[in-house]
Amino acid sequence: SGIHNVADLVRAARANPGKYNMASSGNGTSIHLAGELFKSMTGSYMVHFPYRGSGPALIDLLGGNVDLMFDNLPSALPHIKAGKLKALGVTSGKRSDAVDLPTIAEAGGATLKGYDASSWFGLMAPAGTAPDTVLRLQQETAKALASPALKERLLAQGAIPGGMSSADFVKFIAAETTKWAAVVKTANAKVD
Repeated sequence: SGIHNVADLVRAARANPGKYNMASSGNGTSIHLAGELFKSMTGSYMVHFPYRGSGPALIDLLGGNVDLMFDNLPSALPHIKAGKLKALGVTSGKRSDAVDLPTIAEAGGATLKGYDASSWFGLMAPAGTAPDTVLRLQQETAKALASPALKERLLAQGAIPGGMSSADFVKFIAAETTKWAAVVKTANAKVD
C-alpha cells in the first residue's frame, strides 16, 4: 500500500480523500473516536466502517477488507506479534513496553503533536460511599497496581498500569469528557 509509517498515512489520506476506509468497533466507541481525532488533527478524510465490536473489525482488517483500524493494543497485539498486522504507532501519549513503536504524536510530527487516544479503566463507587471506604479502595487498588507480577502481566498485554487519587481521577474524567465531547462534535459522531 506504500504506507509504512504514520507520516505516510497522513500524506496518503490527505492526498486521497475518501480512498481509505477505517474500521472501528462501532459508532461512538473509543476506537472510532481515536480515528476521528486523527482525521480532525490531520485534515484528512477516511470513510468510517463501524462494526459490532473489535473482533469482527479485526477479522476484516486481517482479511484485507478494510484498510486500517485504530484499536486497543491488547486486542491487536497478538496479531502484531504474529506478523499479521503492521502497526504504525501507539495511540497513547507515551510508548508501550509491549511493542517497539513510536507514539502517533511522535511519528506524526507537528500535525499530530499532542495526539493521545488512550483507553482507560477506573474503579468507581456509588455516590455517598463513606470517604474512608473510598480511600481504602483507592489504597488497595494502588497496592495491587504496584505489584511487580501484575505490572508485568499488564505491560505484556500492552496495557499501561496507572493509578491516581480519587481527586485526581475526578479531574482526569472531567478533562477527558471535555476533550472527547469536542471530537464527537467535530466528527458529528453518533452512537448506535
